[in-house]
Amino acid sequence: MEISKFTELEEKIKHIVSEQVFLKKQISVLEEALKNKELEIEGYKSKLTVLDEERNSVRARVDSLLDLLADIEVAK
Repeated sequence: MEISKFTELEEKIKHIVSEQVFLKKQISVLEEALKNKELEIEGYKSKLTVLDEERNSVRARVDSLLDLLADIEVAK
């Protein structure tokens, strides 16, 4: 009777250890995925900064052209 309880306890411990190993691997996979997503986000932030700068440049050029057009209409 005691041997069967010991065997049962041994199996439970083996199961817990295998679950712990699995969870450690899963954590590692998830941490790697998180790292990749953070790098992806940083890339998107950089692209967004470039696009904002381009938009501001275009806005300045359009404003400049509109000012030129306004000057032409006043001159008539």
